[in-house]
Amino acid sequence: MLWYEQSSVGNIVSSRVRLARNLKSVPFPSKLDLKRLREVNTKICDAVMGCGFRQKLRLVDMETLGEPEAFAMVERHIISPKFAMCREGRFLIISDDESISIMIGEEDHLRFQVILPGQRLKEALELCDELETLVSKRLEFAFDERLGYLTECPTNLGTGMRASVMLHLPLLERSGELKSLSDAASKIGLTFRGFYGEGSESKASLYQLSNQITLGVSESTAIENLKNIAMQISEREQGLTDTIDSMQLYDTVCRSLGVLKYAGLLTTKEMMRHLSVLMLGIRAKIVSGNLRPMEIFITQQPAMIKRIHGDCTPDERDILRAKAVRRVLRSIEPLD
Repeated sequence: MLWYEQSSVGNIVSSRVRLARNLKSVPFPSKLDLKRLREVNTKICDAVMGCGFRQKLRLVDMETLGEPEAFAMVERHIISPKFAMCREGRFLIISDDESISIMIGEEDHLRFQVILPGQRLKEALELCDELETLVSKRLEFAFDERLGYLTECPTNLGTGMRASVMLHLPLLERSGELKSLSDAASKIGLTFRGFYGEGSESKASLYQLSNQITLGVSESTAIENLKNIAMQISEREQGLTDTIDSMQLYDTVCRSLGVLKYAGLLTTKEMMRHLSVLMLGIRAKIVSGNLRPMEIFITQQPAMIKRIHGDCTPDERDILRAKAVRRVLRSIEPLD
């Protein structure tokens, strides 16, 4: 199963770890012409595919992908928007369940990524480290005794690790506490980002909490710090459930469920807003039924719909999205 098909309705939706690595004595991808970029990236692909990793990996030539397929990968949190836009000479290596991916030739020569459902930061780091260690036996990475792993962006120097958890925080968002939490997190080297990471906005009260400091701190320490703060924020979000008027919340959840179950047209923004309320309703035991909201969030994004149905207008996508959501939610009902 894909990672988002396994996600629950808990406050901590997913965990992600990314490691940036570059080859020793080779210019960063932005400094290579297309011919040299292809040569370097092909060498990297051969090393990764032959490293003996225990999971099956497949190689994707990004030049062979059309725009809808590439941006559908962005929507599935596999690759960055920059990687989707600049596909020439670049490759992606990915596991069958899409929990593991390696962007080859993005900002750095290699971007290892592991993304898992729920709070599984330690497991994600271990898996990412295992793959990176195997590849490092076949490629020599740029490393400085003082600065650590060398990366194109100075903010990634050191471990080269960015870890994050995706949190669903509708009540903290509504109460206004999220701003003070964000300010407090920044003082200890953490930052809140939007649904698609750096530079993106929040959608459906979903936020990524990630580490900012990569120099002078170990990977395990950074992971433990992030996990502890994420758990505290999650507990605070859960605690706010008891402060809401129960009938008002029941009414809000039922109205959102009604829109999702019976709408003929459903925009992406509208879908995400009502699904966010529905996730809260399930946690508050207002709604029954088996629901995997992240699967709906991701599979009904614009590029994902175009990937399945081909080119279509925004109105046509809204119709297709509404049909798909109605089908998934037909057994979901409010509890009396």
